[in-house]
Amino acid sequence: MSTPLDAMPDRPLRLGVAGLGRAFSLMLPTFLADRRVQLVAACDPRQVARDQFARDFSATVHETVEALADDPAVEAVYIASPHQFHVAHTEVVAARGKHILVEKPMAITLDECDRMLEACRRGGVQLVVGHCHSFDTPYLETRRLIDSGRLGRVRMVQALNYTDFLYRPRRPEELRTAEGGGVVFSQAAHQVDIVRLLAGSRATRVRSVSGAWDPSRPTEGAYSALMWFEDGAFANLTYSGYGHFDSDEWMQWQGELGQTKSPADHGAARRKLAQLGSPEEETRLKAAATYAGPAWKMPSVAAATAHQHFGPTLISCERGVIRPMADGLWVLEDDRRSFLPIAAPTVPRAEVMDELLAVARHGRPPLHDGLWGRATLEACLALLTSASEGRDVSLSFQVALRSNQ
Repeated sequence: MSTPLDAMPDRPLRLGVAGLGRAFSLMLPTFLADRRVQLVAACDPRQVARDQFARDFSATVHETVEALADDPAVEAVYIASPHQFHVAHTEVVAARGKHILVEKPMAITLDECDRMLEACRRGGVQLVVGHCHSFDTPYLETRRLIDSGRLGRVRMVQALNYTDFLYRPRRPEELRTAEGGGVVFSQAAHQVDIVRLLAGSRATRVRSVSGAWDPSRPTEGAYSALMWFEDGAFANLTYSGYGHFDSDEWMQWQGELGQTKSPADHGAARRKLAQLGSPEEETRLKAAATYAGPAWKMPSVAAATAHQHFGPTLISCERGVIRPMADGLWVLEDDRRSFLPIAAPTVPRAEVMDELLAVARHGRPPLHDGLWGRATLEACLALLTSASEGRDVSLSFQVALRSNQ
């Protein structure tokens, strides 16, 4: 499913970045550590971010996506702008014939996804949608174990995650569902992607409920959903971002980004937010910790101690259960319980670069392509519709895992 990290291309992929905000900050450790990629240009509306990028990478900076896409030094573009700009930025870059890595969610409507797919078709380029946590090695290794046939077919997946997502600093639009805010667009995009990868076959329908329990954060902060698949498998997806419980307690206190956590940090996000006096202060606090902000620090390039993940997950197969962890897989069969260790990562999120390099250097279609990204968004939108209307929602644009097609 991926290119080995040591399969180095003749030269690094020259990457341009559209948007130097939170998403870029999270991918920056990858770019710093992965010798297969070189940051050569960026655009951002903030002058301070452009100046910082030029200093950090001796790179060219631009004020617009058009100028970035026209830059002859740029081979591919990472679109890390807010959700609502993905469609326009993809159309610009694809028209210049350059491959694209776009942040999740792919867009906020299916019509926008269709425009992005058409733009890439016309431009003759590939679209990789991520980072979603279905790129993470523990889930890819789980899929390989499923494909081996050792445990039989997948029959049920249970995925849950409890975090403090809703109480981390947010811009106002991040608390408005219609503008792509809330946990469904930002977090179900991960969970749906993982469950679809593990189930393997096409999803057919969704039934869900959601919760918006804090009037000061007027968007979905929790959901629970059932998803059915055409081969008879089904999945339960549960997420809460209300910060009262941290399900990383069930992941040996290994955090989502591979970091070691402490139970003593309970309630830290809510306490920090309670000290702010207005939405404007909250926006400034988020900006301060984003790339080039006054509180931002260049991340360490030290190797992570564990892989990234998205909370406790159980995959029930015909002859056993798989439990992916940050450092390996627990496999529970009829007569034995075994642990299959996974070596610690040398580059965080290297799996994203594996897929982009396979596209740009070897012409191989990505697993997380535009059709895959649209299918994930369709399921997320169906989750919102089902919760609002109290009914099952059928799915029309789903795709199976590529190896199963």
